[in-house]
Amino acid sequence: MHVIDRRGFLVRSGLAVGAALLSSNFSPLSQACALAEPASSPDWQAVRDQFPLSRDLIHLAGFFLASHPTPVRQAIERHRAGLDADPIGYWFAHEKKQEATVLQAAAGYLGVDPTDIALTDSTTMGLGLLYGGLTLTRDQEILTTTHDHYSTDTSLRLRAERTGATIRRIALYDDLRRVSRDGLVETLIKAIQPRTRIVAVTWVHSSTGLKLPIAEMARAIQKLNASRADKDRIIMCVDGVHALGVEDFRLSEVGCDFFVAGTHKWMFGPRGTGLVWGHPKAWSVAKAVIPTFDSDAYDMWMKVLPPRQLPPAVYMTPGGFHSFEHRWALDQAFLFHQTLGKSQVTRRIHELNDQLKQGLAAMHGIALHTPLSRDLSAGIVCFEVAGMSPDRVVTELRRRGIVASVTPYATQYARMAPGLINSPAEIEAVLKEIRVLAG
Repeated sequence: MHVIDRRGFLVRSGLAVGAALLSSNFSPLSQACALAEPASSPDWQAVRDQFPLSRDLIHLAGFFLASHPTPVRQAIERHRAGLDADPIGYWFAHEKKQEATVLQAAAGYLGVDPTDIALTDSTTMGLGLLYGGLTLTRDQEILTTTHDHYSTDTSLRLRAERTGATIRRIALYDDLRRVSRDGLVETLIKAIQPRTRIVAVTWVHSSTGLKLPIAEMARAIQKLNASRADKDRIIMCVDGVHALGVEDFRLSEVGCDFFVAGTHKWMFGPRGTGLVWGHPKAWSVAKAVIPTFDSDAYDMWMKVLPPRQLPPAVYMTPGGFHSFEHRWALDQAFLFHQTLGKSQVTRRIHELNDQLKQGLAAMHGIALHTPLSRDLSAGIVCFEVAGMSPDRVVTELRRRGIVASVTPYATQYARMAPGLINSPAEIEAVLKEIRVLAG
């Protein structure tokens, strides 16, 4: 029997399967929105109707863990039924084909080659896999910031302990009220030293809602790399979970070396899904720490196939048994966004966040900690109510039917994240309740 390797399979069947999915077996909403992008805006009420979220609440914490829209739920149930009826038969019949379909959908959305994407279960898993496998020496350093999440901080610390490399953390700004894109880039670049091998940053900070000028940072790093040998080239790694599904971008244009994100937040993907993308020239810096179950790699191990080189992302995709009905339904989340239109999604989220930020900024007794500018913020809004702890603010809002959250950092704020599941009327209702809290 002729054997098709993973790259060949993705190219030959992934494209065909992806095209078939785009034209059939998709929800009426997707079909209605498929040609909407550049001509008109989607029907946002129809989008909201795809989610089984409680109508008794205004949901402003969707960035934490997504509710599944109809096409994603249907795909999960379809795969679950197949696995329940004939686990081994369904797995062998669908695993390779469906993984190719998922990778093709993700690649189409991100504007990259599907063979450069590794599938994971979350942002934290992706960060752990990437940072846990970095090739570093004792005379090299990791440069990161004081604004990053626990998952980044801990993954980097553990790798530094194992390799002897050092970690240096910098603050990108002193005062958020005076932050600027140029200032953020300048601060990062000035902090890079000859020993700096890894730069690890977060695109959108869940602590304040600040959005970094990632593309400008990447271009500045590329200029530094022009005078460096390959073994000393600065590798830029980005936690992009709160940009994915919000910002309209193509990774091929962003310029970073690695991009890590969970897909069960803004993307509305199945819970327990995520990815790591690496530039083809950067993958050699990261080594796998969990064996892959890719069939070609497995067949080479069993000596069924002769040894040959597979894409590095294959080895970075952890093996073992996953919640396959969730992983295999991820393509529907990417297609859901694509059919709405990436620019339409970005515009809608920014409009709702503008409304919330401007309303909060105009209130007495409210301290807004997220920049007003769209250039410096995305979908997360952080604030304080004078005389109230963040926990109490969130509790009081919940009593009023509004779902918010508290930033899980040493410095805590109340936090809300308007998204596609919300409407301008809901944002106005939220502002009304916060005015009451602020007195």
